[in-house]
Amino acid sequence: MNPPGTDAMIRVEDIAADPAFRRLATLRGVRHDLRYASSNNFAGVVLYGGLDCAWLRVEAAAGLEDAAAWLAGRRPGWTLLVLDALRPQRVQEAIWKDVEGTPMQHYFAHPGRGSIHSFGMAVDVTLLGPDGREADMGSGFDEMTPRSHPALHEQHLASGVLTPAQVQMRRWLADAMAHGGFHGLPNEWWHFDHGDRDRVRHELPRVY
Repeated sequence: MNPPGTDAMIRVEDIAADPAFRRLATLRGVRHDLRYASSNNFAGVVLYGGLDCAWLRVEAAAGLEDAAAWLAGRRPGWTLLVLDALRPQRVQEAIWKDVEGTPMQHYFAHPGRGSIHSFGMAVDVTLLGPDGREADMGSGFDEMTPRSHPALHEQHLASGVLTPAQVQMRRWLADAMAHGGFHGLPNEWWHFDHGDRDRVRHELPRVY
């Protein structure tokens, strides 16, 4: 059964044959380590099971390549590491059942409205240094605490919760993503949507 308000759906199993999507492995200057495909995530369990979620819509994929190229041109040796990309609606529904009514609820889109991840138009991403290690961003991926909120950077700098170097890493990431047509959220340094959220929800099919 399709979620309320959804006019068009694509099964994630059919993505490989759909020209509107690109595989993450084909993107220049971009690496990926999908945390929900392993137990290395907030839930501590594999959330994607056998689903192949290493995809983005072509618009977001091209934007991510642009972001990686901009970053490489200004910080040679640095690149982007995708931690989550396409998140099927069925997975979003399962996550929501677990987080609804908890403080974590505020970090996930209600499945009825739709996560931008479920359209293949959002990524969770961090920076990789020339040594292949993830940058110190001051909090971990999916660390659902105020320390992860870009909107609180100045407060965290003043109180010593974050260092100037950690905030600068987040700003490098945000600047690179902006050059690829992405914009972030006030409460997650790792999350970026490509294009306008309302347009995505109204004009593009959701992946189930």
